[in-house]
Amino acid sequence: MEFLTNEKLTIVGAAGMIGSNMAQTAMMLKLTPNICLYDVYEPGLKGVVAEMAHCAFEGASITWTTDPAVAFKDAKYIISSGGAPRKAGMTREDLLKGNCQIAEEFGKNVKQYCPDVKHVVVIFNPADLTGLVVLLHSGLKPEQVTTLAALDSTRLQTALAEEFGVQQCKVTGSYTYGGHGEAMAVFASKVKIDGKPLAEMGLSEEKFAQIKHDTIQGGAKIIELRGRSSFQSPAYNAVKMIEAAMGGEKFTGPAGTYVNEGKYHNVMMAMPTVIDATGVHFCEPEGTAEELAALDASYEHLCKMRDEIVTLGIIPPVAEWKTVNPNL
Repeated sequence: MEFLTNEKLTIVGAAGMIGSNMAQTAMMLKLTPNICLYDVYEPGLKGVVAEMAHCAFEGASITWTTDPAVAFKDAKYIISSGGAPRKAGMTREDLLKGNCQIAEEFGKNVKQYCPDVKHVVVIFNPADLTGLVVLLHSGLKPEQVTTLAALDSTRLQTALAEEFGVQQCKVTGSYTYGGHGEAMAVFASKVKIDGKPLAEMGLSEEKFAQIKHDTIQGGAKIIELRGRSSFQSPAYNAVKMIEAAMGGEKFTGPAGTYVNEGKYHNVMMAMPTVIDATGVHFCEPEGTAEELAALDASYEHLCKMRDEIVTLGIIPPVAEWKTVNPNL
């Protein structure tokens, strides 16, 4: 059985629903036989290990551990869903302090045990901030760390496809940028529905406002419907991101990436990106004045949250970042 690589992929938070789905998806896509499942919750982790064994994936060489030194040693690729999940009534921002502290420990583990890692994907909320903390404390280069963001765009695509009764893949150009949270910027000026510009589809302002609201609240809706935070879609998106970093099919959806140029500085935020074997590359989005203003507002929101974790002592002031990570 041919795998994309034989290099080690570590899945952090593997006992959880996202982590276990990532493990299964990575094996189904034949990314690598060399997968290490890591979680501090041993009973749940053992259950996932048993389930993976019962799948009987041909060629699998799956290991597991509750010891970060073992989990991170020699890892070349890492995906982490190892934060607290969002519960009913919570925003992503409500998870800020606790999950950023988890991200700090995660980044330090990367720096200590696998400084030669090639790419890290961070998907626990608030992802823009947890990813920034991981990047800072890991000492990695900005192109080596990405965060989950495409899920917001697929939710927008879903809502538009349902509105017009077309296959989801027939909706193109539907993206969200900026923060992965309540202040995300929805870009729809380049959307086409089965090849026809959205502007020509007769969608009312009121209806589009509802679609934007549903996109932003997509995660909360999953919690309402299923009684838990979404796990299948973030798992799939994250594994597709790491697949691209491994040299597989390029990932061309928005990803959270470190931005420090143009109007935007010292934040992780969703941008138009391409992930490939050399890392993540981005450009600034094109849009209407209204869309770009929404992106500016999302950036300001991210800056306020970043400054909050500076105040909490999780990261130092921006002026001192180079002393922690010379690559910034």
